[in-house]
Amino acid sequence: MRALAQVIAGRDTSDGAGVKLRRSLGQSATARLDPFLMLDEFSSFDAKDYIAGFPNHPHRGFETVTYMLDGHLLHEDHMGNRGDLRSGDVQWMTAGRGIIHSEMPQQLAGRMRGFQLWINLPANEKMKPASYRDIPAAQIPSVHLEGIGQVKLIAGTLDWQGLHTAGPINGMSTAPVYFDVHLLPHAVFKCPLPAGHQAFVYGYEGAAHVGQGHAARSLPQHHAGILSAGDPTGDTVTLTASEAGARLLLLAARPLHEPVVQYGPFVMNTREEIEQAVQDYQTGRLTA
Repeated sequence: MRALAQVIAGRDTSDGAGVKLRRSLGQSATARLDPFLMLDEFSSFDAKDYIAGFPNHPHRGFETVTYMLDGHLLHEDHMGNRGDLRSGDVQWMTAGRGIIHSEMPQQLAGRMRGFQLWINLPANEKMKPASYRDIPAAQIPSVHLEGIGQVKLIAGTLDWQGLHTAGPINGMSTAPVYFDVHLLPHAVFKCPLPAGHQAFVYGYEGAAHVGQGHAARSLPQHHAGILSAGDPTGDTVTLTASEAGARLLLLAARPLHEPVVQYGPFVMNTREEIEQAVQDYQTGRLTA
């Protein structure tokens, strides 16, 4: 049974052209969980907090996952891709050797809420061609948990009461799990995790306890909870909602065990590779 080993409070910051957000994983070089690099939560009813968006900017060496809970965001990139993200939609983008893109709000009022997750790529995939996939909300399966709540499966699989359900994202090197878990008040959800995966939980509505029995610890809202190492043969995490219920992200992936050197939007394995990425961007060869 996985326990809660570390809690990272979300820290208010801004990115892009001044978008206000809350960063948990990735707020420092030590606040990572291989292969996860960063998790940002954005949520505001005030357009001034998000309207400037994320104008054209580069990436190399990792993947970004944007999950919209509320609002409308437009993605455009140097390859001519154009994708609309609306409430419940997901975009899974592999930057690979290089991508230049923008993410701009398409609303002047109302709530903009969601997450962006960064997942590292293994060294032998960092220079592969860039690609992205828009996943409409209708293509994301939801598993009903009788008397407990429901789970939306963005990536990975869930075996529940004899039913095997797979999310739309599977087959990647890190074999990611990305579940959006909605728990009823006081509900207890015991979720199996893949053997050997690193995992964490992020609570974005309500509070919950992570773990079982005397080992259970509270996970406050807007905090990331790093789970203890698992059994190589497979294991489970227990999530217990507070009296108000809880909504949480449950994320897990196979670790890469590789060095990480990051310079802003570039994530590579060595300083020399970072210097090359910067030079390629400055000379227009990042996406060549």
